[in-house]
Amino acid sequence: MTANATRRFRTLFISDVHLGAKGCQAHRLLDFLRCHEADEVYLVGDIIDGWALKSGWYWPQSHNDVVQKILRQARKGARVIYVPGNHDEFLRNYLGTHFGGIEVAETAIHNGADGRRYLVIHGDLFDLVVTQARWLALLGDKAYDLAISLNRIFNGVRLKLGFPYWSLSKWAKLKVKNAVSYIGDFEKTLVAEARRNDADGVICGHIHHAAIHDEFGLRYLNCGDWVESCTAIAEHHDGRFEIIDWSNPAVPLQADEPHLTARAA
Repeated sequence: MTANATRRFRTLFISDVHLGAKGCQAHRLLDFLRCHEADEVYLVGDIIDGWALKSGWYWPQSHNDVVQKILRQARKGARVIYVPGNHDEFLRNYLGTHFGGIEVAETAIHNGADGRRYLVIHGDLFDLVVTQARWLALLGDKAYDLAISLNRIFNGVRLKLGFPYWSLSKWAKLKVKNAVSYIGDFEKTLVAEARRNDADGVICGHIHHAAIHDEFGLRYLNCGDWVESCTAIAEHHDGRFEIIDWSNPAVPLQADEPHLTARAA
């Protein structure tokens, strides 16, 4: 993509940015937002990491720049819908309100260009660890932060030696049997919730694993995250969906190929 070139989509879906956490790659998201615009933008939860901010304030200029960029898109006429997740659950106290042109909703129904209806939901309300064992979720969050910190150091050495980026959390999720089972169960549960809402598919986040597939009878789309994978879902004006992998902007994933998944944390 050439400098200053902008791709325009019907809809963009972004989740799990974790502004306020040290692992957030806000600079990459800001670069992504400079190159991509849409008529509608869905913020699919965990955009702000309230858990991280409670344990220690961290808000560099790049995080503020992301917020300002999103607000600017709303001012320019884009419809922006914010569906909170577990890390920004404080916003669930403001469901139905607007701030800076941004709508806050617990869930949303997105009407695709092809006539399909998609349930838009973060997904944490269907994660038993989050809902039934919050202490374990908080412990897991700390462990994830540690893994990201160690991975950053490890990849700094790899970069100096000329090796490409390697994701510890991606390796763990895709190689450890229980983690793979968890992802599959999560996807099945979210598809079932979409079916209960008479939707043709579901668009979610939460598990930091970007994907597009139809394996459970309905379309399942997960936005991924902006901690490691740096991915988003884009809807073209003809109704096609695409995973955009901004960890390497020169190599976007192809649209609507179910066997493809983005690099995910």
